[in-house]
Amino acid sequence: MRDNFPIFSHHPELIYLDSAATTHKPQSVIDALSRFYAEDYATVHRTAYRASLRATEQYNSAREAARRFLHAAHGEEIVFTRGTTDAINLVAASYGRMHLKEGDEILISEMEHHSNIVPWQMLAQHTGAILRIIPMDEKGVLLWEGMMSAKTCIVAIAHIANVTGTINPIAEIAKAAHAHGAVLVVDGAQGAPHAPVDVQALDCDFYAFSAHKCYGPTGIGILYGKKQLLEQMPPIQGGGDMVDQVFFEKTSYQEPPLRFEAGTPLIASAIGLKRALEWIEDIGRESISVHEGMLLQYATERLVEIPHLRILGRAPSKGPIITFHIEGVHPLDLATLLDVRHIALRSGHLCAQPLLRKFGLQTASRVSFGIYNTRDEVDQFIQVLQDVIPIVLQ
Repeated sequence: MRDNFPIFSHHPELIYLDSAATTHKPQSVIDALSRFYAEDYATVHRTAYRASLRATEQYNSAREAARRFLHAAHGEEIVFTRGTTDAINLVAASYGRMHLKEGDEILISEMEHHSNIVPWQMLAQHTGAILRIIPMDEKGVLLWEGMMSAKTCIVAIAHIANVTGTINPIAEIAKAAHAHGAVLVVDGAQGAPHAPVDVQALDCDFYAFSAHKCYGPTGIGILYGKKQLLEQMPPIQGGGDMVDQVFFEKTSYQEPPLRFEAGTPLIASAIGLKRALEWIEDIGRESISVHEGMLLQYATERLVEIPHLRILGRAPSKGPIITFHIEGVHPLDLATLLDVRHIALRSGHLCAQPLLRKFGLQTASRVSFGIYNTRDEVDQFIQVLQDVIPIVLQ
């Protein structure tokens, strides 16, 4: 599998354990981007010449690929964004500002990435809504039952938490949210790359993910929204391509999803995203999940053997993420020494400062797996970790 990724031929010594931050790209994705720029580049939606028509066809096929990937009911439910963060902000700024009023409640959880906290804080400040926090237990399991009420309007939850790796019961949460008249917004940044996602079965109202965490290019992501909700929502950016008729007195807008995609689209990135999603489907998301689950279990078994190492989050259902803290060892020092030995992992606050405070920490270390990782790499990582800990503690 590693032969699909040219990064490892250029850096054969690299042990990359930071796929939760961003994934490397298979050759087929790189080729799709290069081929488009070299052979088929043109703008879309605006002209009748052949190159533009070819580019438009490829661009539109990317939306269809994303629809299939999420098992959405309609292509119109797929909005191209700049990534998960951009998608969540779109929902907050459009749906949220349209529907929320003073005293309404927004529910998020203790385990959220900053991108699923700050937009809702901004919305609460703008509308007078109240931001409420769903707690979790010491294992990282969400204690969400009984948190919703008639005041709940929006529930925003990670599919897979980026620090604890907890896989949240999205379908159950959606059912409860709908019973209280609320909508469910899912941060799928860590969910989409690692497990099958069926938005119709989950019955979530919005689902957001980024291409670069799915072996695709940076700068593009997907917002899935139920058709009837997107049709109600106003655009939050104005410009070309999202308009129907423009007069100085008034402008009318395109139907979704185009009304949310102002300006020249992310054409090449969409084509790269399409190839990445097809590549994942060719391998099989169940196969990816099994492989990464094996690595998660094996790495966890090895890590708990190390004295004074604490894993943050031991939920029964986890994605391929392990965040840990070693007593007396600063994560930045650890990451620096591991980098000298060609091992790349994440250190810092992991864009989840409230969660780390829950565990009494300001920073931590995180390893996360992708399809290109191996059991042998886990062994090498553990050996090097054991070698460098005494150096850091000196």
